[in-house]
Amino acid sequence: MKQFNVPVFYRSNLISYIKSHRKQLDKLKKDFTPTLLDFGPLQIFLARHFGFCYGVENAIEIAFKTIETHKGKRIFLLSEMIHNPQVNADLKAAGVQFLQDNLGNQLIPFEELKKEDIVLIPAFGTTLDIEKILQEKGIETAQYNTTCPFVEKVWNRSEQIAQKGYTIIIHGKPKHEETRATFSHAAANIATVIINDMNEAVILGDFIAGKRKMTDFYQLFKGQYSDGFDVEKDLQKIGVVNQTTQLATDTQAIADYLKQVMLETYALTPATLHQRFADTRDTLCYATNDNQAAVIGMLSTPADAAIVIGGYKSSNTSHLVELCEQKLPTYFIDGADKLVNAEEIIHCNWQTKALTTIRSFLPKHQSPHRILITSGASCPDSIVEAVIEKLVSFYPNIRPMEAVLSDLQ
Repeated sequence: MKQFNVPVFYRSNLISYIKSHRKQLDKLKKDFTPTLLDFGPLQIFLARHFGFCYGVENAIEIAFKTIETHKGKRIFLLSEMIHNPQVNADLKAAGVQFLQDNLGNQLIPFEELKKEDIVLIPAFGTTLDIEKILQEKGIETAQYNTTCPFVEKVWNRSEQIAQKGYTIIIHGKPKHEETRATFSHAAANIATVIINDMNEAVILGDFIAGKRKMTDFYQLFKGQYSDGFDVEKDLQKIGVVNQTTQLATDTQAIADYLKQVMLETYALTPATLHQRFADTRDTLCYATNDNQAAVIGMLSTPADAAIVIGGYKSSNTSHLVELCEQKLPTYFIDGADKLVNAEEIIHCNWQTKALTTIRSFLPKHQSPHRILITSGASCPDSIVEAVIEKLVSFYPNIRPMEAVLSDLQ
């Protein structure tokens, strides 16, 4: 896989060493057990896979290369490059201006853009309407487009099944930048509707099966369907794609549920299912799958608590928190500063985004204390290292790092 030139301040010698070591031992990525860092009174278990993914590294490389090679020019981002506060703050500090917030609200009017301006398209991609605005202004976007190739894969797959007459069902958060972009591209080709979760999948299934009044669809899915959507006609033949950072298990469960609805509603067999339902499982992102599988593998290790590191707006990071919370006390933080001291941690609720100071977050039993750690796909390794160092500082008589790493040999 391509190696990217990411700024050194996002790198970590410690994390790079650990990842390289695990890669050497497990080239086929079949071992999802965590890496033990045994500091004596503190044992940290690092997930097998975590941190920057291909799409994020690609976006960061393009962004910082653009800044370096176009000094003196006005550089804009359509919205946040990725959902990481430190990275976005660094871009702003370097002079990059944001045209919209992550919900699509305008911060700087498009009318202020000039042909000679540089506009970076974020890793989430953008809508066809915005692409058209930039094209009409004569703004070159191709070399400044950081859209993740795995997001583009979803768009391409949507187009392929649209050409065969399948309505597109998008499993995603309706307000998320990536979902809005995918919706725009899919809806340009065929009828499209967004469903947020299994509850909405069940409701949609009721409409497919004729169990609900068809006119109710337009109120229940307001703002989530394409123009001209005909609920009686457009749900007869469907395919499911996803926002790439959703829980893979959730997308699969939704697809399986709707598949069963089609089988029963149209009296199909597995051999004839393709007449009504398109197989689209290949739209799941490899990094999302790997990180989630690594968390599941990590959770089989007995531990006192888990710490998940990443931006609070990050969908993929929130899902890692969701997985961990099912098994043990879990703390969602975006940096080492949220580890206030050995008694207090500032935790983010992944659903409400509310910040709460949790006291006595470290276990009270005799050491060793066992903490699981992972991070989202947009979290720099340097932040993970800083969190580890902060945690270690809370304990006396810690084994030196050299000894800890020698255990991995």
